[in-house]
Amino acid sequence: MLDFPSCGLYAITDGPRADLLDVVAQALAGGARLLQYRDLGADHLRRRDEALELKRLCDEHGVPLLINGDAALALAVGAAGVHLGETAEDLASARARLGPSALIGVSCFDSLDRARAMAAMGADYVSFGAFFPSPTLPHARLAARELLGQSAALGVPRVAIGGITPDNGATLVDAGADYLAAISALFGATDVQAAARRFADLY
Repeated sequence: MLDFPSCGLYAITDGPRADLLDVVAQALAGGARLLQYRDLGADHLRRRDEALELKRLCDEHGVPLLINGDAALALAVGAAGVHLGETAEDLASARARLGPSALIGVSCFDSLDRARAMAAMGADYVSFGAFFPSPTLPHARLAARELLGQSAALGVPRVAIGGITPDNGATLVDAGADYLAAISALFGATDVQAAARRFADLY
């Protein structure tokens, strides 16, 4: 099992897209330290095939691959773990399915209480956001920057997400974010590798 890196760019895919493997390779070459495969489509065969290819790419770069909301797929492709949102299966079920060494992260939105509960249940990281208006989730509730400092005592890495760019991300790093998660600002960039490098340089 790959070690959980201490900080950096957390790349989250925005599939389905025909050039998925190419842009992910660029993000990894640019310095992404974690990759989450996020694809909410119903084509299970395509998703499995893509996840297998992403696992191969991540292994080449020594980067953990997490699957969004699908512990069964994570198990099937040998991913490092899973990221659970508000409607995904609960943490205990995912842990039972994936085992004690799996990386399991949980979306905590704008709630310190949820983050505290998830950390106590064994989450490997918690994510907060959106910190800025998000093109991917335009209706996401906004989180206060102070959450990143208030959650320091939880003892798990904290991921900031939502509308984050290389230009506004430094304020969140300063506030305590161990990771900056990026979707559109990374995979919507003309030069994905250069965008990843700009995020990585914030650390």
